[in-house]
Amino acid sequence: MTGDGDGRAGLPRIAVVGAGIFARTQYIPRLREIAHLVVLKAIWSRTQESAKAAAELARDFAPEIECKWGDAGLEEIIGDSSIMGVAVVLAGQVQVELSLKMLKAGKHVIQEKPASASTTEAETALSIYNSFPNQFPYKPIWALGENYRFEPAFVESSKLIKDIGDMMNIQVIIEGSMNSSNPYFNSSWRRNFVGGFVLDMGVHFIAGLRMLVGSEITSVSSISRHVDMALPPPDNICSLFQLENGCAGVFVFAVNSRSPKILWRVDGTKGTIQVERGVDSGKHGYQVLFSGENGQCQKTFYPFCGVNEELKMFVQDMLAASKDGDHKAEPRSSYVEGARDVAVLEAMLESSVKQGAPVQVKRFP
Repeated sequence: MTGDGDGRAGLPRIAVVGAGIFARTQYIPRLREIAHLVVLKAIWSRTQESAKAAAELARDFAPEIECKWGDAGLEEIIGDSSIMGVAVVLAGQVQVELSLKMLKAGKHVIQEKPASASTTEAETALSIYNSFPNQFPYKPIWALGENYRFEPAFVESSKLIKDIGDMMNIQVIIEGSMNSSNPYFNSSWRRNFVGGFVLDMGVHFIAGLRMLVGSEITSVSSISRHVDMALPPPDNICSLFQLENGCAGVFVFAVNSRSPKILWRVDGTKGTIQVERGVDSGKHGYQVLFSGENGQCQKTFYPFCGVNEELKMFVQDMLAASKDGDHKAEPRSSYVEGARDVAVLEAMLESSVKQGAPVQVKRFP
């Protein structure tokens, strides 16, 4: 774990595999913020040009960053024993295969969401991962980059949920802004993904819901439509869902809306809690409204910082696993949690194909 000779000797080294929009606009800036915790050793892309362009964005905090590209570049990352972890930030269709390749080589992996294209792919991947022989002093960590589980708004709201009494109903309203001005609008892999933007974006909102209520979704009944022909189908879905605690709720999701709005609301016998996307003092984040038995409404604003928090936790888990082979990684980051998010969306999409027939959500132990 040698550093870059600038006082960071002893820090773990990671590589970023992928140089697309999210890698450039989120991973590199967030890794800059935690450069005192981890060294960015290499960045990979399919082409030399793309890898070099991304590396230049990180040169100020990773002066010795190496550019890797093509199959040879991947093999160099796999063979570099100084690289402890790898962030896999690629098209959803290829992430699982590459993550397993890195894990098999003993690298800790944080893979971007969605966990998989389907629950079948996730089940197969988990089976392969769990079958890896214990050839290393530790089991490589497979984390999933689902930043909503690390947003302080959801972390704190999940602690308040017990104070609203018995849940009576839940509303999740997502009116998105996926139009031509959005940098992901023309993303070819998202357009060719089964479920399109509903699955790719939807896992975030399901993750937020599951984090907030602390109870698994067991069954769904959904209707989906394709309204905006500039988007892949479906672009609208309305779903009735039931939690294992018996409470029911509605999940309403429009991929693109003229008046974007994103909120989660849980109504209980003793109060209500609502988490809504917003802006406060120029900072983007979430406004949390909590109404208790006394009837007073408590308002708290939490700026976005989920990507930063999940990356810091990944680095902590890597270091802990290298010292303790039995270390249990942060459960919020686990790949299986991401698979559970996919399972809910998959059930919703399956129900909509069956004209709203109830569908049980596949369980992951």
